[in-house]
Amino acid sequence: MKRRVLLVDDEMSILLVMKAVLEINGFDVDTATSAFEGKRRIKQYEYEMVITDMRMENDEAGAEVIAHARTAAYNPAVALLTAFPLSEEDWQGMGADQMLVKPMQTQVLLRQIEALLVTHEDKKQRAAAIASKTAPVKKAVAKKEIAAKKKIVKSAPKTAAKKKPAKKKATKPAAKKKPAKKAVKKSPAKKAKKKAAKKR
Repeated sequence: MKRRVLLVDDEMSILLVMKAVLEINGFDVDTATSAFEGKRRIKQYEYEMVITDMRMENDEAGAEVIAHARTAAYNPAVALLTAFPLSEEDWQGMGADQMLVKPMQTQVLLRQIEALLVTHEDKKQRAAAIASKTAPVKKAVAKKEIAAKKKIVKSAPKTAAKKKPAKKKATKPAAKKKPAKKAVKKSPAKKAKKKAAKKR
C-alpha cells in the first residue's frame, strides 16, 4: 500500500519536482499551492506525512498548516520545507517533526523523509501501547470514584421535612388586679372608744 503525502508549496516548480521524485519512489502524493488549500486537504483526507513550505500567501502560512496538521485525529508526520533555515527551537516550537532545507539533493530528501516516517510511526506505536496499558487503570479508577460518590450519597442524612410552625395558643388576657386598699389611720378618739368597749 502506497504511503500518502501532502505537499504544500506556492512555488509550482518545486512542487512538481518533489511530487515526481516521491511518486517514483512509491509515494501517493497530493499537492496544494496555499495554506488555505492545504488545511482543506488535511481535513478531507488522511496522510502519512504533510510537507509544507514556510512562506506562501503570508509569512505565517506554513505555521498555520503545521498547526492544522497537529489537530488531525490521524496524527501525520509533519515537515517544514524552507529556503530560510530556522533554529531547531523555532521549528519544533511550531510543531514540526523535521525541517527540510531547499534546494536539496533527491537522495538526501528521500533519506530524511524515510527516517522521519519511521521515527514517527515508532512514536505512534509507543503512544498507542501506553494508552492501552493505562486504559484499564483509568477505567478502574473511574469505577472506584463512581462507587465512592454513590456511598457518599447513600450515607448522607436525609433532610428532615420542614415542620409546620406550631399554632400559638390564644392566651387569655390577664385579669386586672384591683388596687390594694390603703390602710386608713384611725383617729385617737376612736381608739379610746375601742379600749373602753373592751374593758366592759
